[in-house]
Amino acid sequence: MGPGVLAKFQLARHRRWLIIAPPLLFLLVFFLIPFGFALTISFAQTAIRVPPYTDVFSMDAHHHLHVAAHLDNYRYLVTDKVYALSYLYSLKTAFFSTLICLLIGYPMAYGISRTSRSTQSILLLIIILPFWTSFLLRVYALEGIIRENGLLNQALLWLGLIREPLKLMHTTTAVYLGIIYSYLPFMVLPLFATLEKLDRTLLEASADLGSPPWRAFLDVTLPLSMPGVIAGSMLVFIPAIGEFVIPTLLGGADNLMIGRVLWDEFFGNRDWPVASAVAVAFLVLLVGPIAIYQHYHSKELEAHA
Repeated sequence: MGPGVLAKFQLARHRRWLIIAPPLLFLLVFFLIPFGFALTISFAQTAIRVPPYTDVFSMDAHHHLHVAAHLDNYRYLVTDKVYALSYLYSLKTAFFSTLICLLIGYPMAYGISRTSRSTQSILLLIIILPFWTSFLLRVYALEGIIRENGLLNQALLWLGLIREPLKLMHTTTAVYLGIIYSYLPFMVLPLFATLEKLDRTLLEASADLGSPPWRAFLDVTLPLSMPGVIAGSMLVFIPAIGEFVIPTLLGGADNLMIGRVLWDEFFGNRDWPVASAVAVAFLVLLVGPIAIYQHYHSKELEAHA
């Protein structure tokens, strides 16, 4: 390898690091360092002081480092059923919300991808338009629609479809409506990006070979759109499982999702060690399977490349 080639290789490597460095620095400052603090606090014990936990690492008069780590908080998570139930409820809510978003969003994305360029721009603008409004305001607006004297019940009563207002607020249905209403665009946009790039000649070839439209969809369109399905599902499932605002404003006392548990432990009980243990366990249980799936999925893509 000549000096010129080596210099170009080193220059290309430095350019790659210049591109990678900003997001890595962002993750270090805003994720890894806070996660390190939470992990450390999870091994502490609650104390009546500011901040309300004991020191895990301390130095004595002789500058010797002492470590006082406890596993009591993690044992408490295993023995107390509230945390397991809230985690399972969060998983169930996020899973079915993602599934419903997929069932609604796929036909929307497919229909938009089949329209003209000018129509696509208008339809995509309609989908993106809610992002121009505060997330909290959108949830409050939905509350105004589904409450007993809200717009939905007033319209149904006026049409004669119901005789008394529907009880939607502070129910599981309201939580699902809130999550689907808030996160549906996150499903539609990745699906549209994948379906819009689909090679139409493959569908024409399938039709020439005698395949009916439904068969062509199952054999051609659906498999080729799986990257968009996976991306959209991840974008909906991950924030939905840790959702706090929607269950708090729209859900009832029975809608105990993990986000509300964390809030109650931090700000209600002021039990920072237990709250940190809940956050760490939640992150490991959520990110672990996703990371394993991404690892094997990447290997599968490399094998087919």
